[in-house]
Amino acid sequence: MSMKKSQHAYAAHLEKSSESSDKSSILFWILSAITLIFLLWAPFQRGLFNGNNFDFERPIYSSFVWASVVLILLSIYLYFHWRLKEKSDLAIILAWLLPITYFISTFVAASTNYAANSVYIQIIYVAFFSLAYYLTKEDLGLSILKYGFVSTSYFIVIFGMMNWLGNKEAAFALVKWFAANMEPNTSYLHAVMSDSNGPRLTSVFQYANSYAAFLIAILLVAIFLVITSSKWYSIGIHAFMVVPIIISFFVTLSRGALVILPIVLLLVLPFLKPRKQVTYLIHFVLSFGLSVVILNKLTTIGVTLFHEYKSDLSLSGWTSLLVISLIYAVLAVLVQKFASPWIEKLTARFEEKRFAFLAIPVIAVIVGGIGAVLLFTDTGVTKLLPENIRTRIENINFQQHSVLERGTFYKDATKLFEDYPVFGAGGGAWPALYEKYQNNPYISRQAHNFFLQYLTDVGIIGFAAFLIFLIFIYYIYIRNFIKQDEHTRNKRFIFFIVSISILVHSSLDFDLSYVYLGILLFLSFGIMISNDAMMLSNQWKEVLNTRKWAYPSVMLLLSLFLFFTSVRLLSADSQFNQSRAIAAGGNNNLNDILAPLDNALSQHPNHPDYTLQKAAILFQVYNQTKDDKYYTEATALLDQALQKEPHNYQLVERKIYSLIQKNQTAEALRFANGKLISFPWKVFLYEVLITLNTDMGHAAHESNNVQEQDNYWNQAFEIYNRFETRKKELALLPKEQGQGQDFSETGKMGLALGQIQFIRGKYDAAEAMFRIGIGGPLEDQTTKQNIRWYLASLQKQGKADQALFDKLVAQDPNERQEIQSLVNSKF
Repeated sequence: MSMKKSQHAYAAHLEKSSESSDKSSILFWILSAITLIFLLWAPFQRGLFNGNNFDFERPIYSSFVWASVVLILLSIYLYFHWRLKEKSDLAIILAWLLPITYFISTFVAASTNYAANSVYIQIIYVAFFSLAYYLTKEDLGLSILKYGFVSTSYFIVIFGMMNWLGNKEAAFALVKWFAANMEPNTSYLHAVMSDSNGPRLTSVFQYANSYAAFLIAILLVAIFLVITSSKWYSIGIHAFMVVPIIISFFVTLSRGALVILPIVLLLVLPFLKPRKQVTYLIHFVLSFGLSVVILNKLTTIGVTLFHEYKSDLSLSGWTSLLVISLIYAVLAVLVQKFASPWIEKLTARFEEKRFAFLAIPVIAVIVGGIGAVLLFTDTGVTKLLPENIRTRIENINFQQHSVLERGTFYKDATKLFEDYPVFGAGGGAWPALYEKYQNNPYISRQAHNFFLQYLTDVGIIGFAAFLIFLIFIYYIYIRNFIKQDEHTRNKRFIFFIVSISILVHSSLDFDLSYVYLGILLFLSFGIMISNDAMMLSNQWKEVLNTRKWAYPSVMLLLSLFLFFTSVRLLSADSQFNQSRAIAAGGNNNLNDILAPLDNALSQHPNHPDYTLQKAAILFQVYNQTKDDKYYTEATALLDQALQKEPHNYQLVERKIYSLIQKNQTAEALRFANGKLISFPWKVFLYEVLITLNTDMGHAAHESNNVQEQDNYWNQAFEIYNRFETRKKELALLPKEQGQGQDFSETGKMGLALGQIQFIRGKYDAAEAMFRIGIGGPLEDQTTKQNIRWYLASLQKQGKADQALFDKLVAQDPNERQEIQSLVNSKF
């Protein structure tokens, strides 16, 4: 028996020695350095936003390179350390279901390019999830990632405040050597941006709502670090950052974040001991109270500095912010050193109660409800806030534009999902297909709900895999949390806060379209479960550990393939940008422009933006030379790309123009008619279909084919009636909800349909149609033709518009004869 004990002790000692030796291993430090550098670099690439456009692809492809390198290094590490011991080890394998389900969905993808990029992004997530999991098994690795994340997050907040307080050039100077290439190059573009609500702080994200989601996480993390730090200077440092975070949060003007913050707070509090809940809420209320003291002033200063820099105003803003931050930092230290021990004694007996951990959150809900009533009713409390913030809060209701619009997005996403329920429509399904399902002509390439967008991407199968993964992560974390002592819990709890904050807010917005926020989420997942104490059963271990080399080997081969793929994608992007730079620089040498563009297309075939660029160049050369080889090559490129990207509207529009350019009217009519179902709110398609049907009817009219003439002209009016039916649907929208893009009749529609009515002798109906297009400038040929036919239709009815007639003839005397010719003509 003693021998077995000694063997067990020896084995434990060897394992411990082996694990501790990881601290000094070169792989450990390389991976730690990569993580820290990435956490600093990634947010300044516009948060790695996946905008489904070439403008946003380069940083994502760069991240894919980083992730591939991480996977290569991890696979080497796992040759020496791979084992399935705890239940959490299964999560590393389970995580691969996410990119696998995205890969399966590429076979039915609405957009091959969007779907492929989504697979790459999921692989990035798995790489950083695995990295965090293995690095943070050791306390040293946990400390590196923990303080690396906190430090870089604080830097993002400071960067944002520098932009808000007018120091945008100084802020950009700190990061320009690694920030995304943006214009103007003297500042970080749209770190503060203005909309109908006035200037809003966005920091690195260029979108206020997602920055607000990030700030919720950082605020709750900072306060948690204040109440759990043991050193006075550590308490002071974290407390000092709380006020800038709160001010930043308010000046994002994000209504959704104001609603989400108390929800996340209530999800966090039950995981704390009652004494910690009390001190947490004290710091929360104290910091918000002090922030409100200077909120009005800093808001006014920021709005003023957005329009014009004034050094005295900027200095005044910084002084106020630093003074209040310092006051709160001092108070925070005093609370922790003197009030916290007293609170601990006061709540000692109360903590022994079974549901004590829920009591204070329940009280917080009641107090919060009273606060909400004070804020959202006419009690005058909101008058303490700046006007722009007060207006945003007072407008929080279920009938506001953003709420109604999101409701429309969600209904439209549900319609999309119903058509692709099993495997979804591939990554990027929403931006590829939303125009087909949209209720009204809004522009939103994001569904503003991560879970619905995920469902449209990969369907029930992929979404179920994600939910299983998510439930497994939180199951392991909460089970371990219950069994751990408070000190052990506190080490990883900030990452639980981060994960909950991002996931909850992403139910209202597209936060996880920012790959940086997605990486933070998966890093948090990996860290949350890396100290799992739940062992796998012996049977499982025996089965899974018999081939310990298999997983690292597969991972190494895959990561090498991914590395070369990522480098190729990055190279194609560089070649494309090189071609654009050459063309923009005034170089008219066709070969110089096309050579890098051809390289880009060879490395990344059928990329829609690369294809459009080359097609545009070839069509331009064709127009100049009339050499059919350029036209043939351009149309072949378009046709090939459309097979992979049938829902790309720019490709569709370019294809229609190319057919019209060659007078292939029947083919253009057939193609445009087939695309109307995918783009039911595109005015251009209705205009083209009406015009082409009219032209084909004219051709039949000239050849005395009355039946064919009537068929085409009747189709023109059928298209117009469909247009009018759609337009009437817009009148049914709630008055608080904007319709989106303009959806009105055009002059070309009026001209085509008016000509049909004129030829048919229905001059009053013709007059009504021509009236649609007579309001534009006379220099516009469509306007001039509408006016000409309009005046002719009036004369046919014995009426006149002398003022318009005089205006037209004054601009072009020949119009008098043109009008008379129409009046005298016999069709």
